[in-house]
Amino acid sequence: MKIKFAKLQALGNDYIFVDLFRQKLSRINWGRLSQKICQRNFGVGSDGLILIVPGKKEKFKMRVFNPDGSEAEMCGNAVRCVARYIYESGLSKNREQRIETKGRIIETQILKDDQNNFLVKADMGKPVLERKKIPAKGAGKFFIQERLKIGKRNCEITCVNMGNPHAILIVRKLPKDWQKIGSLIENHFIFPERINVEFVEIVNRKKMKLLVWERGAGPTLASATGASAALVASVLKGKVDQKVEVSFQCGKLQARWDEKSGHIFISGPAEMVFCGEYHY
Repeated sequence: MKIKFAKLQALGNDYIFVDLFRQKLSRINWGRLSQKICQRNFGVGSDGLILIVPGKKEKFKMRVFNPDGSEAEMCGNAVRCVARYIYESGLSKNREQRIETKGRIIETQILKDDQNNFLVKADMGKPVLERKKIPAKGAGKFFIQERLKIGKRNCEITCVNMGNPHAILIVRKLPKDWQKIGSLIENHFIFPERINVEFVEIVNRKKMKLLVWERGAGPTLASATGASAALVASVLKGKVDQKVEVSFQCGKLQARWDEKSGHIFISGPAEMVFCGEYHY
């Protein structure tokens, strides 16, 4: 079976996109396909597999599969890439789209579309702080600046759900063993559905640096939902303003927590890499 795909990336967070409007594929175990196609050495290589499908509430929906085969609720970098794909491929000529995900509906807007600077804005919605909706075990309504024993460390963590769950660690300096810590937190028993992990170094009130450990994928170069959750956690701790520049290993995006609506807005690049056919 030949599966047509496109590969796009946002700040190095790369995904394989399969358009199910233009090709009909049946009897495919998408989780198993994701495990194979996402492999860096034996597949196409990516941080996940994205299906662009008809939605129940909106015209377009995206489904997100991690490299380990699990299905995620959503992805903020991928949804911006979906917006670019929909526009450039001719599925729609509207610069604004409402894209349905398993976690929530995301409104996107293409701000720039020249070849060297394709910029997409996304309304990530309101952050959810209730412990049960993260979800996380334990007492108390919220999981804000709580201490959690991770190996030999006592880590202060704030948990935020941005359509998918995040654990935020605000640190003085990004730790060298962040991948080990991220893996332990992702799989900690207190998080029954596992969790994404972000390490935040505050540069000043308008800038922060992030390292990302992604649930089901491991270390990734960027996360827009992670940036959104990091902004919320940092504002709650009184460390930053409500509009910041977020720096990752390979680029930056802008994040803003709007006081009036309570929504998080992010703006950043979405780049086409290549198209091809995968023999499955």
